[in-house]
Order: sequence, then C-alpha cells, then structure tokens
Amino acid sequence: MKPVNAATGWRVAPADVERIIPFELLLDRIADERSSEWVRLRRYLHSHPEPSGAEIQTTKFIAERLSQLGMTPNIPTRGIGVIADLRIGTPAEDSPIVAVRADIDALRMQDRKSAEYASCYPGLAHACGHDAHTTVVLAVAELLKTIADRLPDSEVPSARVRFIFQAAEETAQGANWMVEDGALDGVTSILGLHVDPTILAGKVGIRYGVLTAQVDEVLIEIRGKGGHAARPQHTSDPIGAAALLVSALYQAVPRRADSLTPMVFSVGSIHGGTASNVIPDLVEIAGTLRSTDHYTRDRIVSSIQQICTGISAATGNTIDVTFRSPLGSVVNDVNVMSAIEAAAIQVLGGENIVLIDRPSMGGEDFAVYTDHVRGAQFRLGCAGTSGEWPLLHSPIFDVVESAIPEGARIMARAALLLAMIGPESVS
Repeated sequence: MKPVNAATGWRVAPADVERIIPFELLLDRIADERSSEWVRLRRYLHSHPEPSGAEIQTTKFIAERLSQLGMTPNIPTRGIGVIADLRIGTPAEDSPIVAVRADIDALRMQDRKSAEYASCYPGLAHACGHDAHTTVVLAVAELLKTIADRLPDSEVPSARVRFIFQAAEETAQGANWMVEDGALDGVTSILGLHVDPTILAGKVGIRYGVLTAQVDEVLIEIRGKGGHAARPQHTSDPIGAAALLVSALYQAVPRRADSLTPMVFSVGSIHGGTASNVIPDLVEIAGTLRSTDHYTRDRIVSSIQQICTGISAATGNTIDVTFRSPLGSVVNDVNVMSAIEAAAIQVLGGENIVLIDRPSMGGEDFAVYTDHVRGAQFRLGCAGTSGEWPLLHSPIFDVVESAIPEGARIMARAALLLAMIGPESVS
C-alpha cells in the first residue's frame, strides 16, 4: 500500500483496513436495499432548500426521519439543527462518542437546473451539496441502526455515535451554535464530508493536515469630505482614496507573504455615492482574506492595516478597517483521517483514493469542531463523466447520486472503526 502522505511516508495499516470486515457485507446489503430511497430523500431536500438560520422545515424533516429509526432527536433552542445519539450493542458509559456531522442549509441564489427536483423556492438553491451531506448522514444513521437490529447479539459491535445536523454553515455561525448547545459533550472524534465536483463519483479525496483556509471578512470604511463632482479640490474624495486603496492592497499584500504559502485577498464589494455628479463622504469596501497558517495571517492583517494608514495620510480621509468573523482552518487529524481512508479503501478500492496535495482556499466551519476534538473531513467525488461538471455554487450544480450510498458506506465504517478502538489506536 503506497504512503498517503509523501512528506511523512505515513500509511494506513493493513490491519485497520481489515478491522471491520465482519460487518462489510451487511452494510453493503443494506445500502443496496435502501439506495433508491436515499436518492428520493436527497431529491426532496434538494427541491425544498432553506437558507442559513431559517432551516425550520428541514430540521423537522430530519427529526422525523430519525424518530422513524427509533432514535430520539434533540432540536436545540433556536429551533434549527438536530442532535441525536445512537447506542449500538452495550458500550460502557465512558466509551468514546464518535460524532458524524452534516450541514443542512442552502444558498440564497437561483436554481437554474431543468431537473424535476430543482428548487421549488425562487432565490434559494442547494448549490453547495448540503442536501447530499444531510442525506448521507441520515443514511449512516439508518445503516448503523439496522446492522444492530439484524446482527445476532453476540456479533453486534458496541459503539456510541452522535449525529449532528448543523444549520448555518454558509454564514459560519452554525458550528459555534452546535458547540454552545453541547453537541461535542463527551465526543472524542468527529467525521465530516463535502461533495467535490472536481472528483469523479466513485472516488474520494483525502488530505492529512490543513484542508481548508482560515477566513477573515475584511470591512473597510473610508470617511472624508464630499462635494460637487465638478470641484473635487474642495473634497477629500473618498472615491479616489478607495481606488488607490484597492490598487495598493492588490499590489502589496501578495508581496508580504511567502510565495510558497497559499494566501489570497479579494475585494467583493465597493459602495459609495448615489449620483454621478456628487462625490460622497463615505465609501464602504468589503473583502475576504484567506490564509493557511497563523504567521501569514498575522503578517497580512498587519500589512492591510499599515496600507490603510498610509492611504489615509496621503488622501486626508479617515480609514477604518475591521476583521470580522474569523474562521480557522479545518485541520484533519492523522488518526481520524486514516480511519476514513481505511473505510474508503474497503468501499471503493485503493485505486479510487485521490490524494489532495494542496489545501483549499475555501472556508468551512467544520473547523470549529476540529478546534475542540480530533476530526477529519473528506471529499466525496460527485462529478459525472460527461463534459465539464458544474462547480460548487453554480446555479446548475448537481451530484451524481450514486455518490450518496458510497459516502454513507464510508462514513458508517469509519465511525464504527473509531468507536470500537478509539482515534488514538488507528495507525
């Protein structure tokens, strides 16, 4: 078996790949029996998207499905999101709890697919695959509950698994809410996934260490003296200062970071003025800073502040910069990731494991969980073979639905492996 980390030469032990073979055929049989129903569930969720912080009907739907499995779902006080525990066999009270997390929110954008399961709601779309994530984790709950019901008592594994269905991932609020509501109480490790349209269905992507970028929202206010556009000499021209500032940031910020360290700063919004012949007294700029290590982030934050101070002095405007809603990187724990890889090898074969060689510059609030407990997130291939597959946040984004039972089989195996032997023992 080839190393999964070229830098360390670390590899999954063959014993870990074989560890849960007694349950393999039953897991696969259940997945085969239920895959068409899981596709139906995913299509329902896809056609009924709800935005971040308003996932009320989605929450009710998930809770009802878990109740039908004989579980007791807990809906936190905000009324969105679900937490549910499952005991398999006879685990000790102090045995490790393995959490499995899905995000459930949709995006505020138009779904432009022609599929029969396209969004029923104008201006809302599951264009980031959270409907697939939710379905996969519901399927994991069904798989684990069903094997416990079908196996003889002597063969039932003992495990404690917690299912976390999290609201508001797109606004990077929901994971913090879940932690505040006790979702990680007693949890020793957590599993997550994200569909990846750059990877073919039938394959998964894995990465040890940093998976996603740190994210800062950068808000800049330029205040000065406005006036008539025909007489700019009587103003401090905040519009001109904004143009200078954006140009300076785009030129200087990349030069302050190591060129071998991933980092990007982008401006996404500039607002100022209401008329073509009026120079406004306020311009607002909003951007995003993405980085993959704390040293680079701190250096770039300092540089942005220094550049704002310089442009302020040069133009006579007051420039205030705020860094809001910082989100850390998802850092995949080597032992939890190895359990996922071992499970993926069982399900798909080693030839279908894709080693991700660089971190994504996207953000993901799964990072909040990995700040507290060992965790790992993998990429579930969801692209078809015909043409160029639509990327995440595309108005025509979709998934090859065979990925759903594949993702469920992988997560169920990984959860069992971690619950049975603990994340420290996977090597």
